[in-house]
Amino acid sequence: MNFTLRRIALASVTAITALTLSACATSPTGRSQLLLFPESQLDQMGVQAFAGMKENIKVSNKPIDNEYVQCIANSITKHVAKSVFAGEWEVVVFDDPQVNAFALPGGKIGVYTGLLEVAVNQHQVAAVIGHEVGHVIAHHGNERVSTNALIGAGQQAVNAALEANQVASSQLIMAGLGLGAQYGVAMPFGRKHESEADEIGLELMAKAGFNPQESIELWKNMAKASGGKAPAEFFSTHPSNQTRIKDLQANMAPALVAYKAAVTRPNCRK
Repeated sequence: MNFTLRRIALASVTAITALTLSACATSPTGRSQLLLFPESQLDQMGVQAFAGMKENIKVSNKPIDNEYVQCIANSITKHVAKSVFAGEWEVVVFDDPQVNAFALPGGKIGVYTGLLEVAVNQHQVAAVIGHEVGHVIAHHGNERVSTNALIGAGQQAVNAALEANQVASSQLIMAGLGLGAQYGVAMPFGRKHESEADEIGLELMAKAGFNPQESIELWKNMAKASGGKAPAEFFSTHPSNQTRIKDLQANMAPALVAYKAAVTRPNCRK
């Protein structure tokens, strides 16, 4: 490598290092994170991605499902800090057999009807929604998009997709937001993010007045739904059944304290 190339390489490494250091953050559980994008930009990504999904996936027209999920989501999001999202959360039930759900920056929540067949009561649905909102609270979308941008197409590609209103067709962004599995792009959030979202979601559902012990029953139902084969879509990258239950049990004591202290007990019925 000649002197000029060395200088260019060194300058590139220095720039990346400076960018990385300036974007360091800490998650709600104390884990170091790389967040390159302002949250306002993540909100914009979430809004565009959600709009694209509503165009491409059938939305349920069953009032009973919509009211049920809306009731649970409203109870959960009341306990989300305004610094995460200050507006009214939009909740959509998608008429699709996937055993899945998601939440996006910008106040968007999607639940597939397939999940309602496995999560058999309001507490279990709340465990899933709490988990998904936990991803948003912990800025996992920003972290994933930042990592993908750093090693992939870069921030310019992200900005171009936003400006052209083409987030829903950007593999870089959709995979970063945890939506890749639905489109065959990449697996959704990895295990460290899933475990962190579990911890946040457990506390969140308990504060909202949902029984956190039902999160373990939900996991058992999910294991049965997989039929001993590949895990259901929602859990495709999660820790193993036993690890998951063990971690939930480890965090159960403070969650039960929060549950007992909750001032409301939601009564969402299907």
